[in-house]
Amino acid sequence: MQEINVGLLGMGTVGEGVARMLINNRELIRSRVGADVRLKRIADIDISRSQQIELENGVFTTDAYSIVNDPDIHIVLEMIGGQSVAKDLILKAMQNGKHVVTANKSLLANQGQSLFQAAHEYQVDLAFEPSVGGCMPIIKLLRESLVGNHIYSMTGILNGTCNYILTKITEEGIPFESALADAQANGFAEADPTMDVEGFDTAHKLAILTSLAYGMQINFKDIYIEGISRITPMDIRFADEFGFRIKLLAISKIGENAVEARVHPTMIASDNILSSVRGSLNAVTITGDAVGDLFLSGHGAGMMPTASSVISDTVDIARNILHKAIGRVPLLSYQTPNIKQIPVIPMEMISTHHYIRFSALDQPGVLSKISGILGNHNISIKSVQQKGRKQKGSVPIVMMTHRAKEASMKQALAEIALLNVISQPPTLIRIEDENDE
Repeated sequence: MQEINVGLLGMGTVGEGVARMLINNRELIRSRVGADVRLKRIADIDISRSQQIELENGVFTTDAYSIVNDPDIHIVLEMIGGQSVAKDLILKAMQNGKHVVTANKSLLANQGQSLFQAAHEYQVDLAFEPSVGGCMPIIKLLRESLVGNHIYSMTGILNGTCNYILTKITEEGIPFESALADAQANGFAEADPTMDVEGFDTAHKLAILTSLAYGMQINFKDIYIEGISRITPMDIRFADEFGFRIKLLAISKIGENAVEARVHPTMIASDNILSSVRGSLNAVTITGDAVGDLFLSGHGAGMMPTASSVISDTVDIARNILHKAIGRVPLLSYQTPNIKQIPVIPMEMISTHHYIRFSALDQPGVLSKISGILGNHNISIKSVQQKGRKQKGSVPIVMMTHRAKEASMKQALAEIALLNVISQPPTLIRIEDENDE
């Protein structure tokens, strides 16, 4: 039986899960592949990680380049992360004729084009299923299962940390800071949670999915990004009263000549299937011309769920090696000459419904001043709620608008914030409500 040797770069959380699966499920994988997929070497700069699982002598090393330069290794699994060392190791591995599996969404979103070009130049496979959605096979779905569909839109919860935090705020009424601390204590958030809670991790994943869905170059810098750190229990309660839930959504839609690609807190109807996705789960809805609406959900992070995706890609490449079928599935779903430069619509040009909360002085004429400015910017108010006094002299005023252009809304809110009757900056949350134009 042919032996296919694997080298693992990085023995962190996901790397450890990958090593465990390759070792513990070796016979299962062999029976399904028809070859012995063998973990030959593991590299990590932290030698203590060699004690995390039982390894044969000589498997662990601190020299990553000894793996990418080893002529006996066929597949390199990059689980290091970051955009410098990881990129250098991937390029060196491909230069040496090795296939690569990576979970590195930030590298793919920011510098993926150079990696795809290198894979084409050196005639090797580059697989990246674990970069988006953990164990959800979203990339395989777009590249293979939906290959005959025009994809119209995708909406997803792509960060388990943010979904966990928003679930805690919703269900327990605690503030963002307390929910974040709980997420950190339970291992769902990093000590520095910026990449997650400010939306960058979600945007990296959206950049990859948008490229695959529409056959376009990755345009991470053009994606609008807004995080969840300003979401309060008060906003959660108001959303519930209006029949909505708040989620951090990645939203992508294609029009005739451009696409939308944005990440921000969003109100969705409580009967929307995404509103029921709790805790650290991820979920995506996809609309295609033949299949209609699809829903995919699963654990978006963690040792074993993400490791499962790494093994899936590894097995795909092993099967290709057996049949000498390199490049059988295009890296970005479309053949290279058909990858286009499709512009991303600036956020200022996008129209949505809006939820706006003002903290206003408790005196006559406030509502007319606010509504007057909104009217001057062609923003139509759908409904208004003015609650009882929450603090001395100040009351919350909540408005839901009809569809309005982002630029107009930003200009109106800037003017309203300057009114002497407004005590705090207004809060704006966009609404995705397909049943209300």
